[in-house]
Parts: sequence; C-alpha cells; structure tokens
Amino acid sequence: MNLSDKLSTHFRILPVQEKALKRLGVETVEDLLYHFPTRYGDTAEVTSIASLKKGDTATIFGKISGLKTSKAWKKKIPMSEAYVSDGSERIKIIWFHQPYLAKMLHDGAGVRIEGKVSERNGELYLSNPKVENVGKLPEAIGVSLFGKDSDVHALYPVYPESRGVSSNWIFHKIQNIFTSRILDEVEDPIPADILKKFSLPTLRTALVWIHTPKNAEDAEKARKRFAFEEVFMIQLERQKARHEFAERSAFTIDKSMQDVQKFIERFPFEATSAQRRAIEGALEDFRRGHPMARLLEGDVGSGKTAVAATLAYAVTTSKPRDQSFGTLETAYMVPTEILAQQHFESFIKYFRHLPVNIGLITGSGCRKFPSKVNPSGWTDISRSQLLKWVANGEIAVLIGTHALIQKSVKFKHLALAIIDEQHRFGTTQRQKLTTKDGVTPHLLSMTATPIPRTLALTLYGDLDLTLLDEMPAGRKQIITEIVTPNKRDETYEKVRKELSKGRQAYVICPRIDEADPTKELAVLAKSVNEEAKRLKRDVFPEYEIGIMHGKISPAEKEKVMMNFKAGKIDILVSTSVVEVGVNVENASLIIIEGAERFGLSQLHQLRGRVLRGTHQPYCYVFTESNSKQTVERLKALSTAKNGFELAEFDLKNRGSGQLYGGKQWGISDLGMEAIKNLKMVEAARDEAAKIIDKDPDLKKYPLLRTHLASSLQKIHFE
Repeated sequence: MNLSDKLSTHFRILPVQEKALKRLGVETVEDLLYHFPTRYGDTAEVTSIASLKKGDTATIFGKISGLKTSKAWKKKIPMSEAYVSDGSERIKIIWFHQPYLAKMLHDGAGVRIEGKVSERNGELYLSNPKVENVGKLPEAIGVSLFGKDSDVHALYPVYPESRGVSSNWIFHKIQNIFTSRILDEVEDPIPADILKKFSLPTLRTALVWIHTPKNAEDAEKARKRFAFEEVFMIQLERQKARHEFAERSAFTIDKSMQDVQKFIERFPFEATSAQRRAIEGALEDFRRGHPMARLLEGDVGSGKTAVAATLAYAVTTSKPRDQSFGTLETAYMVPTEILAQQHFESFIKYFRHLPVNIGLITGSGCRKFPSKVNPSGWTDISRSQLLKWVANGEIAVLIGTHALIQKSVKFKHLALAIIDEQHRFGTTQRQKLTTKDGVTPHLLSMTATPIPRTLALTLYGDLDLTLLDEMPAGRKQIITEIVTPNKRDETYEKVRKELSKGRQAYVICPRIDEADPTKELAVLAKSVNEEAKRLKRDVFPEYEIGIMHGKISPAEKEKVMMNFKAGKIDILVSTSVVEVGVNVENASLIIIEGAERFGLSQLHQLRGRVLRGTHQPYCYVFTESNSKQTVERLKALSTAKNGFELAEFDLKNRGSGQLYGGKQWGISDLGMEAIKNLKMVEAARDEAAKIIDKDPDLKKYPLLRTHLASSLQKIHFE
C-alpha cells in the first residue's frame, strides 16, 4: 500500500461514499490518515441505560433489537421503533417520520445512539435519536457491554462526517490501513533533532496516537506534533521565498530621515512616532543594496498612505546607479479602480509642489499629472502614450490596478513596488510586480486588516512586519453603541438626525438574499436586498438608498460607489464587501446588522469606513442576541485601543478558524488553532530559518523537500 494511492484501490467504496469523501477532501490513503478527529468521546462517559431519567441527553453503545415500523399514537405519523440494550437495561427508541430506519438496521447490530430521553405513560424512550451502526465496538465498550469489566474505559475518535460516510466508517477504514502495516514504511519528513528538541512524537507514533489514543495526553501530543508540522512547512516555504528574494540585487537608495524631513513636514497632520519608525526602518532597508520586503499594518486612518508617499519621495529624488540623470520609479498597485483613482488624487496632493510626473492606469483608462494645459491638475491620456513615458522612465510614480502587472507595462528603473490591501492579491500577482524588468524592486505591502501577530508571522513569514499602532493627533474617536433589539427604533431616530444634517450612512448586512426558512440549517439573518426595501418602505422613505454586494458586476460596483461618494445615494446597504479604503468623507454613520456573526477585527475594519471625514463618526452595532456573552464580546469594540488589540482578543475568545477563515489559505483547523500559540509559531519559524540559511535548496533534506512540495499544493497564500 502506498500513501498516495487512491482509497478505492484498497477498499470497496460505493459511489455515494466516494462523493462524500471528496466533499471532505479525502481521496488518497494519505488524505484519510490526515483526516483527524475533531474530538474524542470517552467510554467512561457513555451513559448507562439503567441510570437514565427524563430530560437527559444520552450517548449509548449497545445492541439493537425489536425493529419494526408502525404509526404514531394520534396523528398516525409513520415511524420506526426498536429497543437498545447495553447489558444493564434496555430502552425504547422511536424515530418519527423515518420508517426506513427499521429497514437499514438489523436486530443484534452494535449501535451508537445519541438523543434526548422522553417519557410517555411512565415509560422512558429516546425520541428521534442519532443512530450509527458501529459494527465492531471500540474495545473498552465491548468489554463493558458484555460484562467482563465495567471499569475499563478508553477514548474513541469522532471524525468530521458527510452524508454517505459516518465517523465510525472512517474509524474502521483507518484501522484497516493500520493493520496493513503501512506505517512501518512511513518516513518522517521532520528532522529527528527537531522532534527531540521539542519532545514531539515521530510521524508513525503521532498517527497512531491521534486516531487511537490510549489517553488524552497521547492525543494532545499527537495534535501538537501535527500542528507544529503544518506551521513548520508554511514557515519553511516562506523562509525559502525570503532567502531567494534577499539574494537578488536592488537599487541602493541612500536617503536618511534628514533627507525626507521637509516632505514629512508637509503632511496635513503631525507625523506620529509609529510613522517615523516605519519610514526610518524602510530607509535603512533601502541602503543595503538588497530588496526590502516589508508588511506595513495599520488601522484605517493611521497614515499608511503618508508613509508610502514618503518612501516614494525618497525613490523619486534618487538617481539610477552610476547616472546623474533620470529618475527611479515607484509602482503602486491597489485592488479596485476607485481606490486607484483615490490614491492618484492623494499623491497629487503630496507631490504637487515638486516637478514629479504621476500616472494612473486602470481598465477604464489612463491619466497623467501634471497636465500641460493645467499644471495644477491632471489630464486623460491614451494608454499607448502613458506606456511610452513609463518605458522611458518619465513617470516617477505609476498607480494602478492589476493593469500594472500586464506584460505591456514596462518600467525603465522600477525601484519600489507598493501593494495596498495586499491580502486581496495572490502571491503570483505580487511576484509579477516584483520581478518586472531586471533589477528587483523594494517591496512594501500594506494592509488595514488587523492580524494577530502569530497569524502574521505564519502567513507573511517572508516579510518584515511594521505596525502603525498610533493615530495622528486630532482624529475623532468613533462613538460606538451596541444596540439590542429593543433599542432599534431609538437608534434609527439618532441616524435620521444626522442624515438631516446632510450626512450619509452605511448599513452592513451578513447576507445578500433572505434565507429559505424551509431549508435545514437556514441562517436567518438580515439580507441586503430585503433590508434595503424595508428601510425605504418603513424607516427612511425620504432618502435615496443604494445596494452593494458581491454578486453585482465590478462595473456596477464602481458606479454605485462613485454615486455614493458624489452624494447621490444617502444610505448604502451592503455586505462586508463594501470597498476597503474608499474615502467617502461625508459618510459618518454605519449600522452593522447581525454583528454577532462577524469577528471583532472585521467589525473594527467595517466601522473604519466612517473615519474618513471631519464630522463626528458613529457606529451602531446591531445584535439580534440579548445574551450577556455576546454583548460583552461586542463591548470590546468600545474598550480596545486599536485593531491589533481586538484581533488578539478575538483570536483568544472566538478561535482563529472562525476569525480568519483558514480555508482562505488552505490551513487546517488544527493549524489555525496552533496559531494561537506564539511560542510554537516562533519555534517553527526559527527552525525553518536555520535550515534555509544553511541549505536553501534543501539538498540535505530530500524528504523535507518532497513533503514541502506536496503540502504546499494545499496552501494558497492569497
């Protein structure tokens, strides 16, 4: 048996099971071995039927008997009936509306039953319990069931299931793999000295312990090993990329803080200490002759654009190597056209006092500042003309969308690449910008998304992290209120008062359309389309209401945002897709519906939409829950000093998988949980860095190289 073999090579798998396994991401033997339990049941906690009473929620292992179909007492509802016995007593089971179950099970079968105990006419019974054929009972349960030793107990794994394959089916298939002796042939990719250093079990031992642990300690050690393995592999890839990037040549830009001081003094606010540290750190990188790779994190309004403009100024006022003429160039890539136009206008304000050409390139057209006709303004120009000037090195700063990375865009001396909201671009897109036209440019990535330190160290291990954790003086604090259902009408009146002054508002909803209440697990939450209709009909009929969500076309999104920015829309109802970073200075109000469905970091970033103008900003956080726990969690929005503090709070209290969507990066739930552990992340990072420093091509670690290549196919780093 080979780990890369398809499961169907070794087991008879029905079509319905094959589909179910694919939904779980399981196709090969290795996939199944890495399909880890989400939790463990303890046979000592299995309920004895003799001890049951009305209202209990019970888990019972036993033998089923007396299977039959019948009709319910009054309404003649079709149902299945049976008894289950665990050796101490037996209890009746009734499945309403499920007569087929009597045909799917058979008398004498071992089963696992989970359900609530009800009572009728003095007789206890289980109503509509979950039932699972267990075939061979876990050893300790079998011993207890047949009365040999009632004190024996053990853990049994509970796996993620899908319609067609049960947890128990997965358990037995994994046991079949174990009995094939394949684990005797498995080689561990993690070097033995690292395993020993951190007291981690070998791969073979960890696989046994995670699927059939003798105790909770063994299970935890196995999970720790696989968590370390996943983070270590990611770190290894990021450190490898970092090493390769650092080996390239870059323009040496010999500028100091003194050289850029006059430019900084022209900021519309006094530069913060955090901004000055960020600029100084980047200038130090510029002088080394190797490309900078830095991630600048900062809340909305913390002044990231000012830092980027200062670094662009340092580049623009420098000359290419061994030349006394010409200029070095900066490329600034953003995810949307409206953001590109916004940054184009911002850079004009920063550079209008200098003889600097600034260009804009998007799918809709091109612009250049200054205009020959109007030296204080910009002009529309043809794409071919702009590209000609860029290729000649006449455009000092070129701002654009993905259009920047097209082959037709060629720079003469590209020295700095800036990527805004960098999580919106994939690794490949970033690489295209940083590998253009020969010499590697310095890279500054920026994001307003608060990321916990451990997650940033893992996902962006190839970048140096810089935090803007201060706000410029004079910025108004957002007044944030947590609104429970009974305060809704009162809040609408507060919003109306501000709208009457000419302000604008965002309303954020968790869904685009209403959920179908007849469907199982329907999420009943406010939707953009229905909420916009309700607000127009019942609450704000006198105001113009627009909608924004992910299903409308990019062109329509641009149109809606431009209309909102121009004041043609008073209230914009949107999902969380509402444009990150767009300045609508007159929008000073935001209502967030179903706030309990969002992470605190996301709520914090959403309310940053109203931190762009000079008016007092308000954020009304609407929750459908009155629970103390929900309200307390949301109150952190009012008490946390910044987005980073909120991100750490949410990581601790809500879980990284829920927070940051591990699926976005291909990281497993186990890996995301590991990211809560700063010591583990730093240890994995340090060990990966040591290996890459000594052996960047992993020639001495062939197993590691092979395992890295296969595991990175599942990790996207988008």
